[in-house]
Amino acid sequence: MAKHVSKKPDWLAAPHVTDIYSVSNCQSEDFADYIPFWKHNGYWFFDSPEIIKSVAAEHSIPLEGTSLFYYEVYEMEFDGECWQPFSSEPSFPTNVVVPPKKCLEGFDVANFTARSSPECSGLSCSSLARDLPTNTHCLFCVIR
Repeated sequence: MAKHVSKKPDWLAAPHVTDIYSVSNCQSEDFADYIPFWKHNGYWFFDSPEIIKSVAAEHSIPLEGTSLFYYEVYEMEFDGECWQPFSSEPSFPTNVVVPPKKCLEGFDVANFTARSSPECSGLSCSSLARDLPTNTHCLFCVIR
């Protein structure tokens, strides 16, 4: 996903956070309202950066000022009571191209109740980064 990374909003009382790398679109916005173009995969993202570039070019959407993110999804989801298997929407082809080099920045947790794109991240949208250990990107920390 190509995103416009936002600086930490003033209302987020987590002084260690400097910017928001959340998978959600609430703070760091996606490059466009891309779903109506129907080029996304069953995870409601894109299979490759080339598809993002193609969508942007076809619809005259500038990508300047965006950062490219590669997300991996956990195969389970918590429904409020228990863990359930999670997978892509089968009606959309999903053939994600894994980048040759990845850099793990951290872990996010987002609602996905509408099943049509990630919704709010509790760490940034609900200010849980104030009370939970996160890194400077408002993600759960990577232990190295």
